Amino acid sequence: MARFRSLFLAAALAAGLGAPAGAQDVKLSIVTGGTGGVYYPLGGGMANLLSKVPGYSATAEVTGGSVDNLKLIGAKKAEVAMTMADAALDAINGQDKFTGAKVPAKALMVMYPNRMHVVTVEGTGITKMADLKGKRVSTGSPGSATEVMAFRLIEAVGLDKDKDMKRERLGVAESTSAMKDKKIDAYFWVGGLPTAAVTDLAATPGVKIRMVDHADAVNAMNEKYGPLYAKDVITKDIYPGMAGDNQIASVWNLLVVNESMPEKVAYDIVKLMFDKKPELIAVHGEARNFDLKYQRNENTPVSFHPGAIKFFAEKGITVK
Repeated sequence: MARFRSLFLAAALAAGLGAPAGAQDVKLSIVTGGTGGVYYPLGGGMANLLSKVPGYSATAEVTGGSVDNLKLIGAKKAEVAMTMADAALDAINGQDKFTGAKVPAKALMVMYPNRMHVVTVEGTGITKMADLKGKRVSTGSPGSATEVMAFRLIEAVGLDKDKDMKRERLGVAESTSAMKDKKIDAYFWVGGLPTAAVTDLAATPGVKIRMVDHADAVNAMNEKYGPLYAKDVITKDIYPGMAGDNQIASVWNLLVVNESMPEKVAYDIVKLMFDKKPELIAVHGEARNFDLKYQRNENTPVSFHPGAIKFFAEKGITVK
């Protein structure tokens, strides 16, 4: 709580208020994902903005992804976390990778949609999801929501993640390296557009990227796990060499905190994210989706923090 009291003082400074003598520096940890994805650079941008507030000292931490982030929030080893909505639902319900350990998370905001990439290259013989059978496939790093969603997608198309493929557990940057070295045939990645590591693969001389369609699996995924996923498109202009638009599944990203965060602190963090949106867009284009119109309960299985509710109410938006 002493840490949060310090955060309150820093937030007050951001709002133009004076700080009492002896106010202490705030060390704020924002947990993100791997270096090849979108969470990490965007989290770095957030940390940079927060660090410009007198009294703040914020850092973006590299992690395995959503599952790890939620566990860190639950253990109060981090203050702010990026996560996919499906992993967040498991966390608050204490199921799957959170069995017996519910996470008391609250949402600060809905960020942007995460798109499922099923990535391969020409020459692997993979043109559709069924072709993954018998192949060497990375399903994402341990502790990531990529792995969670990949397993659900594999199941939805009628494959067995353990029996039908030789499975690796690599992050997106490692998966790209493995593809270049021909150590795997395909990989799953859930991230924003464009993802730097996928762009790297697509721009590699002598490589022609192929993105595997899978939007027809969305209904089956939602029937089993709830209305978390949507049919979406990665347009052919996103990555070099794409032959056409890629029909995919997407899921929302959230910014979450522990429910114990004081209301004023949560309010000021959310306000800063929206007030400084242009600066975040300069870090990564996905920040364009930081939009008030997306702040709806149907976009997040996690209820909003009281501080966020207060901020959005001032903007004429009612959430709970």
